[in-house]
Amino acid sequence: MQSLLPGQNPRNMTAHEKMLKVYEAESLIDAQLVLDMLENVDIPAILVNGNLSGGLGELPVSPPEIWIKRDHDEERACLVIRDFDIAQPPSGEISCEKCGEKNPESFEICWMCHTILLPQSS
Repeated sequence: MQSLLPGQNPRNMTAHEKMLKVYEAESLIDAQLVLDMLENVDIPAILVNGNLSGGLGELPVSPPEIWIKRDHDEERACLVIRDFDIAQPPSGEISCEKCGEKNPESFEICWMCHTILLPQSS
C-alpha cells in the first residue's frame, strides 16, 4: 500500500504526477478493500486520509479516499468500485418479533434476546 507523505496533497501535484480521486469510503476497512481490489487488477492507487479515521472516534474529520495514479484507469476503477458496492450487505434494520429490538438486516439472530429473526416483508 502506498500512502502520501505528510503534507503531500494529491490535489496539488504537478501535471506529470496528477492523480484522480475515485472513491470516498465510509470506513478505513472499505477503503483498504477497494485499494486491494484495484491493485489486484493492476490499477495503481493510493489511500489518502487513512490515518485520520481513528483520531476522533467513529466519525473521521476527512473520510478515507482512494486516488488512482493514471487517468486512463478511471473507467476500469469505477467498474471495480461498482462491483464492490453491489457486493456490500444491506444496511437496513429488522425488528425482533419477540422483544422489539432493532437489529442490522444482516443479523440472523436478535442480539438482545437471541430469537431467530424472520425476514420482514416491505
